[in-house]
Amino acid sequence: MATHAAMPTRGGSRVRARARHHSPLAWALPLTLGVIFGFYAAFIRRDGGPSTGGQVVLGLVSGAALAALCFVLGRIQHALPRELRAAAYGGLTACAIGFLVSLTDTSVLRSTVLGLVVGAVMLCASFYVFYTRED
Repeated sequence: MATHAAMPTRGGSRVRARARHHSPLAWALPLTLGVIFGFYAAFIRRDGGPSTGGQVVLGLVSGAALAALCFVLGRIQHALPRELRAAAYGGLTACAIGFLVSLTDTSVLRSTVLGLVVGAVMLCASFYVFYTRED
């Protein structure tokens, strides 16, 4: 009683590439964070005076950079182990907060320490969330 070793599939031997569709939240969340971050960065540099072109450019560039980094992190986060994923979120938060604090014309040490403290808190919080909601 011999049987055939390979059963034919419905689609034949063609390999179908699965199209990657991004949900509206995958675009809206990084875009919203980038817009808020850019407006806040420009507002900090404004310092109560009239808006200038340099402040607008600073806001646009910093907001676009944060939005792009958030989008990329959102795309690759499922491929990372929970420890590295938490470290990535903590590092991104630390850099963003450190940059905003550095715009206030304070010392480099203050912006570094505040960025690291907020990043460490984000690392702990995101690790807790990823650890408790593991599949």
